[in-house]
Amino acid sequence: MLQRYLEEIKKTPLLTQEEEYALWELEKRGDLNAHKKLMTAYQPLVFKIAVGFKLPEDETLELIQEGMVGLLEAAESYDYTRKVSFSLFASYRIKGSMLDFLKASNNNGVLYLDSEFVNGYSLKDSLVADSISPVEYAEQKMLNAKVAEAIERLPEKEQKVLSAMYLEDLPAQSVADAINVSLGHVYKLQKRGVRRVRGMLSRFMHDLNK
Repeated sequence: MLQRYLEEIKKTPLLTQEEEYALWELEKRGDLNAHKKLMTAYQPLVFKIAVGFKLPEDETLELIQEGMVGLLEAAESYDYTRKVSFSLFASYRIKGSMLDFLKASNNNGVLYLDSEFVNGYSLKDSLVADSISPVEYAEQKMLNAKVAEAIERLPEKEQKVLSAMYLEDLPAQSVADAINVSLGHVYKLQKRGVRRVRGMLSRFMHDLNK
């Protein structure tokens, strides 16, 4: 999946300094299309920073998601009139988001959708029924129901984002296009949705592990 993501971002067109400046002018006036182009153009920067941590693929993908949130936050506070390179400005926010996420994960045992959480299952694995024993199948069906119930309780856009990215395995940009929001906003919805799912499943997981 990481390789596929890399292939996608290799297609990202480079912006000239003049093009970028013009897009920032439009973006600060609320132009969503300009915002989308800028966030897409800086996906390679997020990728470069994430792979620099040299973590396993799944964790690198998590870092990319966190980095995209950092990129979005950097864009919100960036003042293009100061003539400071956005890549330099955003790098600190992107890396900071990733480091904060890793620190929180290590300290608090954060649950990823791809992380193992009980009896060798991950949330993502629990959504797929494989050829398994009757006991494992019963456990998996129970997990399936809990995950589905949690996702159904999410706000509509968060439901769409999680379903598309985790169940249909669609790239983030395709999801953004489908629901007509910026790429950065898709990552924000994804992060918020995953956090809500974690919260809704935390009590169930606690009871299951007793």
